[in-house]
Amino acid sequence: MLQIGPLKLDAPFAQAALSGYSDLAMRRIARRFGAPYALHEVALDRFVTQRGKLRRRLLEVAPDDHPVGGQLMGADPEQFAAAAALMAESGFDVIDINFACPVRKVLGRSRGGFLLSDPPTAIEIMRRVRGAVPSEKPVTLKMRRGSDDSPESERNFFRILDVAFELGLAAVAVHGRSVRQRYVGPSDWGFLTRVKRHAGDRVVLGSGDLFAAGDMARMLEQTGVDGVMVARGCIGNPWIFREARALLAGRPLPEPPPVAEQGGVIHEHLQMALDLYGEKIAPRMMRKFGIKYSELHPSATNVRDAFIRTRRHADWLAVLDEWYDPGRTWPPGRRKTGPGELIAAGACE
Repeated sequence: MLQIGPLKLDAPFAQAALSGYSDLAMRRIARRFGAPYALHEVALDRFVTQRGKLRRRLLEVAPDDHPVGGQLMGADPEQFAAAAALMAESGFDVIDINFACPVRKVLGRSRGGFLLSDPPTAIEIMRRVRGAVPSEKPVTLKMRRGSDDSPESERNFFRILDVAFELGLAAVAVHGRSVRQRYVGPSDWGFLTRVKRHAGDRVVLGSGDLFAAGDMARMLEQTGVDGVMVARGCIGNPWIFREARALLAGRPLPEPPPVAEQGGVIHEHLQMALDLYGEKIAPRMMRKFGIKYSELHPSATNVRDAFIRTRRHADWLAVLDEWYDPGRTWPPGRRKTGPGELIAAGACE
Protein backbone atom coordinates (compact mmCIF):
# COMPACT_ATOMS: atom_id res chain seq x y z
CA MET A 1 0.00 0.00 0.00
CA LEU A 2 3.03 2.30 0.32
CA GLN A 3 6.48 1.90 -1.18
CA ILE A 4 9.53 3.96 -0.17
CA GLY A 5 12.30 2.86 -2.48
CA PRO A 6 12.63 -0.91 -2.01
CA LEU A 7 10.76 -0.73 1.30
CA LYS A 8 7.22 -2.09 0.94
CA LEU A 9 4.77 -1.20 3.71
CA ASP A 10 1.39 -2.85 4.14
CA ALA A 11 -0.35 0.37 5.22
CA PRO A 12 -0.02 3.99 4.01
CA PHE A 13 1.05 5.55 7.29
CA ALA A 14 3.98 5.71 9.70
CA GLN A 15 5.02 7.07 13.07
CA ALA A 16 6.95 10.28 12.46
CA ALA A 17 10.17 11.33 14.13
CA LEU A 18 9.43 13.31 17.29
CA SER A 19 12.28 14.88 19.23
CA GLY A 20 12.14 13.73 22.84
CA TYR A 21 9.41 11.17 22.17
CA SER A 22 9.96 8.62 19.39
CA ASP A 23 12.51 6.45 21.17
CA LEU A 24 12.71 2.67 20.99
CA ALA A 25 9.96 2.19 23.58
CA MET A 26 7.45 4.40 21.73
CA ARG A 27 8.32 2.79 18.40
CA ARG A 28 7.82 -0.71 19.78
CA ILE A 29 4.38 0.20 21.12
CA ALA A 30 3.41 1.86 17.83
CA ARG A 31 4.43 -1.22 15.82
CA ARG A 32 2.38 -3.47 18.08
CA PHE A 33 -0.74 -1.49 17.21
CA GLY A 34 -0.15 -1.44 13.48
CA ALA A 35 2.45 1.16 12.49
CA PRO A 36 4.35 -0.53 9.63
CA TYR A 37 7.24 1.96 9.80
CA ALA A 38 8.61 4.30 12.46
CA LEU A 39 11.31 6.94 12.63
CA HIS A 40 13.90 7.50 15.33
CA GLU A 41 13.81 10.91 16.99
CA VAL A 42 15.91 13.45 15.13
CA ALA A 43 19.68 13.27 15.71
CA LEU A 44 22.13 16.13 15.28
CA ASP A 45 24.81 15.19 12.76
CA ARG A 46 27.73 16.17 14.99
CA PHE A 47 26.49 13.93 17.80
CA VAL A 48 26.50 11.02 15.36
CA THR A 49 30.03 11.71 14.10
CA GLN A 50 31.63 12.35 17.51
CA ARG A 51 32.78 9.24 19.36
CA GLY A 52 31.27 8.54 22.76
CA LYS A 53 28.28 7.11 24.62
CA LEU A 54 25.77 9.40 22.90
CA ARG A 55 26.98 8.30 19.48
CA ARG A 56 26.68 4.63 20.45
CA ARG A 57 23.15 5.20 21.69
CA LEU A 58 22.11 7.10 18.56
CA LEU A 59 23.49 4.41 16.26
CA GLU A 60 22.06 1.41 18.09
CA VAL A 61 19.32 -0.40 16.15
CA ALA A 62 17.42 -3.16 17.96
CA PRO A 63 16.67 -6.41 16.09
CA ASP A 64 12.92 -5.92 16.52
CA ASP A 65 12.99 -2.26 15.40
CA HIS A 66 12.61 -2.64 11.63
CA PRO A 67 11.92 -0.98 9.34
CA VAL A 68 13.23 2.13 11.07
CA GLY A 69 14.22 5.51 9.71
CA GLY A 70 17.08 7.54 11.13
CA GLN A 71 16.36 11.26 10.91
CA LEU A 72 19.27 13.72 10.77
CA MET A 73 19.57 17.45 11.21
CA GLY A 74 22.54 19.75 10.64
CA ALA A 75 23.93 22.65 8.63
CA ASP A 76 27.23 21.48 7.14
CA PRO A 77 26.85 19.25 4.04
CA GLU A 78 30.07 17.32 4.66
CA GLN A 79 29.31 16.53 8.29
CA PHE A 80 25.68 15.74 7.44
CA ALA A 81 26.80 13.21 4.84
CA ALA A 82 29.31 11.61 7.20
CA ALA A 83 26.59 11.13 9.81
CA ALA A 84 24.21 9.69 7.21
CA ALA A 85 26.81 7.13 6.15
CA LEU A 86 27.31 6.04 9.77
CA MET A 87 23.56 5.65 10.31
CA ALA A 88 23.18 3.61 7.15
CA GLU A 89 26.09 1.39 8.15
CA SER A 90 24.60 0.90 11.63
CA GLY A 91 21.43 -0.66 10.25
CA PHE A 92 18.86 2.10 9.78
CA ASP A 93 16.62 1.10 6.89
CA VAL A 94 16.00 4.68 5.71
CA ILE A 95 17.96 7.91 6.16
CA ASP A 96 15.65 10.92 6.58
CA ILE A 97 16.79 14.54 6.16
CA ASN A 98 15.11 17.13 8.40
CA PHE A 99 14.40 20.50 6.76
CA ALA A 100 11.31 21.01 8.91
CA CYS A 101 12.12 21.69 12.57
CA PRO A 102 10.74 25.15 13.52
CA VAL A 103 12.39 25.51 16.95
CA ARG A 104 14.10 28.90 17.30
CA LYS A 105 17.45 27.62 18.57
CA VAL A 106 17.57 25.20 15.62
CA LEU A 107 16.77 27.95 13.12
CA GLY A 108 19.38 30.20 14.75
CA ARG A 109 22.05 27.62 13.94
CA SER A 110 20.94 27.36 10.28
CA ARG A 111 19.47 23.89 10.74
CA GLY A 112 16.08 22.27 10.24
CA GLY A 113 13.46 24.58 8.75
CA PHE A 114 16.03 27.34 8.18
CA LEU A 115 17.35 25.40 5.18
CA LEU A 116 14.09 25.99 3.29
CA SER A 117 15.29 29.60 2.98
CA ASP A 118 18.73 28.51 1.73
CA PRO A 119 18.17 26.26 -1.31
CA PRO A 120 21.88 26.02 -2.35
CA THR A 121 22.89 24.58 1.03
CA ALA A 122 19.78 22.39 1.24
CA ILE A 123 20.48 20.98 -2.22
CA GLU A 124 24.14 20.34 -1.42
CA ILE A 125 23.16 18.48 1.77
CA MET A 126 20.77 16.27 -0.19
CA ARG A 127 23.38 15.65 -2.88
CA ARG A 128 26.07 14.72 -0.35
CA VAL A 129 23.76 12.47 1.68
CA ARG A 130 22.45 10.60 -1.35
CA GLY A 131 26.05 10.05 -2.45
CA ALA A 132 27.18 8.85 0.98
CA VAL A 133 24.37 6.34 1.55
CA PRO A 134 24.41 3.03 -0.37
CA SER A 135 22.20 3.24 -3.44
CA GLU A 136 19.95 0.39 -2.30
CA LYS A 137 19.07 2.26 0.90
CA PRO A 138 16.34 4.94 0.59
CA VAL A 139 16.98 8.56 1.48
CA THR A 140 13.90 10.67 2.28
CA LEU A 141 13.20 14.29 3.15
CA LYS A 142 10.96 16.02 5.69
CA MET A 143 9.90 19.60 4.83
CA ARG A 144 7.41 22.21 5.89
CA ARG A 145 5.47 24.08 3.22
CA GLY A 146 7.99 26.90 3.33
CA SER A 147 9.61 29.41 5.62
CA ASP A 148 6.56 31.67 5.54
CA ASP A 149 3.72 32.65 3.21
CA SER A 150 5.76 34.69 0.74
CA PRO A 151 6.03 33.87 -2.98
CA GLU A 152 9.80 33.52 -2.58
CA SER A 153 9.29 30.91 0.13
CA GLU A 154 7.03 28.89 -2.14
CA ARG A 155 9.52 29.09 -4.99
CA ASN A 156 12.26 27.85 -2.67
CA PHE A 157 10.05 24.99 -1.53
CA PHE A 158 9.35 23.69 -5.03
CA ARG A 159 12.97 24.15 -6.10
CA ILE A 160 14.14 21.95 -3.20
CA LEU A 161 11.32 19.46 -3.79
CA ASP A 162 12.13 19.06 -7.48
CA VAL A 163 15.85 18.61 -6.88
CA ALA A 164 15.16 16.07 -4.14
CA PHE A 165 13.39 13.82 -6.64
CA GLU A 166 16.01 14.51 -9.34
CA LEU A 167 18.72 13.34 -6.94
CA GLY A 168 16.86 10.09 -6.34
CA LEU A 169 15.31 10.67 -2.94
CA ALA A 170 12.63 8.01 -2.46
CA ALA A 171 9.96 10.13 -0.77
CA VAL A 172 9.28 13.60 0.58
CA ALA A 173 7.12 14.21 3.65
CA VAL A 174 5.48 17.63 3.78
CA HIS A 175 4.05 19.25 6.90
CA GLY A 176 1.28 21.65 5.92
CA ARG A 177 2.41 24.48 8.20
CA SER A 178 5.15 26.98 7.48
CA VAL A 179 8.25 27.27 9.65
CA ARG A 180 7.03 30.64 10.91
CA GLN A 181 3.71 29.10 11.99
CA ARG A 182 5.42 26.49 14.16
CA TYR A 183 2.31 24.73 15.60
CA VAL A 184 -0.10 27.67 15.49
CA GLY A 185 -3.08 27.60 13.15
CA PRO A 186 -4.28 24.81 10.87
CA SER A 187 -2.13 22.67 8.61
CA ASP A 188 -2.76 23.60 4.97
CA TRP A 189 -3.99 20.38 3.38
CA GLY A 190 -4.76 22.26 0.17
CA PHE A 191 -1.04 22.84 -0.22
CA LEU A 192 -0.47 19.10 0.15
CA THR A 193 -2.91 18.54 -2.72
CA ARG A 194 -0.89 20.92 -4.88
CA VAL A 195 2.39 19.23 -3.96
CA LYS A 196 1.10 15.77 -4.83
CA ARG A 197 -0.33 17.01 -8.12
CA HIS A 198 3.03 18.63 -8.91
CA ALA A 199 5.01 15.49 -7.95
CA GLY A 200 2.94 13.11 -10.06
CA ASP A 201 3.81 9.48 -9.42
CA ARG A 202 6.67 10.29 -7.06
CA VAL A 203 6.02 9.51 -3.38
CA VAL A 204 4.66 12.34 -1.24
CA LEU A 205 3.69 11.88 2.40
CA GLY A 206 1.45 14.30 4.27
CA SER A 207 1.77 15.56 7.84
CA GLY A 208 -0.03 17.97 10.13
CA ASP A 209 -3.29 17.84 12.12
CA LEU A 210 -3.51 14.05 12.23
CA PHE A 211 -5.01 13.51 15.67
CA ALA A 212 -7.44 10.68 14.95
CA ALA A 213 -7.74 7.77 12.54
CA GLY A 214 -10.44 9.64 10.65
CA ASP A 215 -7.99 12.50 10.03
CA MET A 216 -5.57 10.03 8.46
CA ALA A 217 -8.23 8.63 6.14
CA ARG A 218 -9.44 12.13 5.19
CA MET A 219 -5.96 13.39 4.38
CA LEU A 220 -5.34 10.43 2.08
CA GLU A 221 -8.67 10.95 0.33
CA GLN A 222 -8.70 14.75 0.13
CA THR A 223 -5.08 15.42 -0.84
CA GLY A 224 -4.12 12.33 -2.83
CA VAL A 225 -0.84 11.91 -0.93
CA ASP A 226 0.63 8.43 -0.97
CA GLY A 227 0.83 8.12 2.80
CA VAL A 228 0.71 10.06 6.06
CA MET A 229 3.18 10.66 8.88
CA VAL A 230 1.52 10.73 12.30
CA ALA A 231 3.37 12.81 14.89
CA ARG A 232 1.65 14.41 17.91
CA GLY A 233 -1.49 12.37 17.26
CA CYS A 234 0.15 9.10 18.30
CA ILE A 235 1.78 10.29 21.52
CA GLY A 236 -0.06 8.36 24.22
CA ASN A 237 -2.40 6.97 21.57
CA PRO A 238 -0.82 4.05 19.69
CA TRP A 239 -4.37 2.77 19.10
CA ILE A 240 -4.66 5.35 16.30
CA PHE A 241 -2.80 2.93 14.00
CA ARG A 242 -5.16 0.04 14.77
CA GLU A 243 -8.13 2.31 14.16
CA ALA A 244 -6.69 3.60 10.87
CA ARG A 245 -6.16 0.08 9.60
CA ALA A 246 -9.80 -0.69 10.30
CA LEU A 247 -11.09 2.43 8.52
CA LEU A 248 -8.88 1.95 5.47
CA ALA A 249 -10.00 -1.67 5.21
CA GLY A 250 -13.65 -0.56 5.20
CA ARG A 251 -14.36 -1.89 8.69
CA PRO A 252 -16.14 0.03 11.48
CA LEU A 253 -14.04 2.15 13.79
CA PRO A 254 -13.10 0.02 16.83
CA GLU A 255 -14.36 1.04 20.26
CA PRO A 256 -11.95 3.21 22.26
CA PRO A 257 -9.52 1.09 24.30
CA PRO A 258 -10.97 0.13 27.69
CA VAL A 259 -9.22 1.41 30.80
CA ALA A 260 -7.71 -1.98 31.64
CA GLU A 261 -6.12 -2.21 28.18
CA GLN A 262 -4.80 1.32 28.49
CA GLY A 263 -3.22 0.47 31.82
CA GLY A 264 -1.55 -2.64 30.43
CA VAL A 265 0.02 -0.68 27.58
CA ILE A 266 1.19 2.12 29.89
CA HIS A 267 2.73 -0.39 32.28
CA GLU A 268 4.56 -2.05 29.38
CA HIS A 269 5.74 1.32 28.06
CA LEU A 270 7.01 2.22 31.54
CA GLN A 271 8.91 -1.05 31.86
CA MET A 272 10.60 -0.55 28.50
CA ALA A 273 11.59 2.97 29.55
CA LEU A 274 13.04 1.60 32.79
CA ASP A 275 15.07 -0.92 30.80
CA LEU A 276 16.34 1.83 28.50
CA TYR A 277 17.03 4.65 30.97
CA GLY A 278 17.04 3.19 34.48
CA GLU A 279 14.98 4.00 37.58
CA LYS A 280 16.51 7.44 38.10
CA ILE A 281 15.57 8.89 34.72
CA ALA A 282 12.65 6.85 33.35
CA PRO A 283 9.87 7.85 35.82
CA ARG A 284 10.41 11.56 35.17
CA MET A 285 10.94 11.12 31.43
CA MET A 286 7.67 9.17 31.19
CA ARG A 287 5.55 11.95 32.70
CA LYS A 288 5.06 13.60 29.31
CA PHE A 289 3.73 10.27 27.99
CA GLY A 290 1.48 9.78 31.01
CA ILE A 291 -0.10 13.18 30.41
CA LYS A 292 -0.95 12.17 26.84
CA TYR A 293 -2.16 8.69 27.78
CA SER A 294 -4.48 10.26 30.36
CA GLU A 295 -6.53 11.94 27.60
CA LEU A 296 -8.12 8.56 26.79
CA HIS A 297 -9.16 7.87 30.40
CA PRO A 298 -12.79 8.60 31.44
CA SER A 299 -11.38 10.62 34.37
CA ALA A 300 -8.80 12.38 32.22
CA THR A 301 -8.15 15.44 34.40
CA ASN A 302 -7.62 13.48 37.60
CA VAL A 303 -5.36 10.98 35.88
CA ARG A 304 -3.33 13.72 34.21
CA ASP A 305 -2.77 15.41 37.56
CA ALA A 306 -1.73 12.09 39.10
CA PHE A 307 0.84 11.50 36.36
CA ILE A 308 2.21 15.03 36.76
CA ARG A 309 2.95 14.29 40.42
CA THR A 310 4.97 11.13 39.68
CA ARG A 311 8.65 11.22 40.59
CA ARG A 312 9.64 7.60 41.25
CA HIS A 313 8.84 4.16 39.92
CA ALA A 314 6.69 3.55 43.01
CA ASP A 315 4.61 6.64 42.18
CA TRP A 316 3.88 5.24 38.73
CA LEU A 317 2.80 1.90 40.14
CA ALA A 318 0.49 3.69 42.58
CA VAL A 319 -1.16 5.67 39.74
CA LEU A 320 -1.64 2.53 37.69
CA ASP A 321 -3.09 0.67 40.69
CA GLU A 322 -5.55 3.46 41.46
CA TRP A 323 -6.62 4.61 38.01
CA TYR A 324 -6.16 1.54 35.81
CA ASP A 325 -7.23 -1.26 38.16
CA PRO A 326 -8.42 -4.10 35.85
CA GLY A 327 -10.63 -5.45 38.62
CA ARG A 328 -12.73 -2.29 38.76
CA THR A 329 -15.65 -1.48 36.48
CA TRP A 330 -14.74 1.66 34.55
CA PRO A 331 -16.78 3.82 32.19
CA PRO A 332 -15.78 3.42 28.52
CA GLY A 333 -12.46 4.89 27.43
CA ARG A 334 -12.41 8.13 25.49
CA ARG A 335 -11.30 8.76 21.94
CA LYS A 336 -8.89 11.56 21.15
CA THR A 337 -10.27 13.90 18.50
CA GLY A 338 -8.08 17.00 18.65
CA PRO A 339 -4.60 18.32 19.36
CA GLY A 340 -4.97 18.67 23.13
CA GLU A 341 -1.76 19.98 24.68
CA LEU A 342 1.10 20.80 22.36
CA ILE A 343 4.29 18.78 22.43
CA ALA A 344 6.95 20.03 24.81
CA ALA A 345 8.57 23.35 24.03
CA GLY A 346 11.71 22.80 22.00
CA ALA A 347 10.61 19.55 20.43
CA CYS A 348 10.80 19.02 16.67
CA GLU A 349 8.11 17.42 14.55
